[in-house]
Amino acid sequence: MRVFTAILLVLLALLQYRLWFGKNSVPDYLALKEEVARQQESNDKLKQRNKLLYADTDDLKLGLEAIEERARNELGMIKENETFFRIIPKNNVKGSQ
Repeated sequence: MRVFTAILLVLLALLQYRLWFGKNSVPDYLALKEEVARQQESNDKLKQRNKLLYADTDDLKLGLEAIEERARNELGMIKENETFFRIIPKNNVKGSQ
């Protein structure tokens, strides 16, 4: 009976060692779980960005107002018979007075 108990204890110790320190152990599982959570968060951010880009492209395909707004803001375009005023702020540099 003592030999059987000793064999069971050795087997239990080996299984515990493998569980805590071996390949695919509990710490490995926890690290992978954390990495999956980070990746999921990153994917959610990218999904949100993609939704905004799809909305932007749909708006550009369907409406002329979005195209005009982009042309004005990004390219500085002006309509015909329209006056453009550019206001440049004064530089307040100490010591240049």
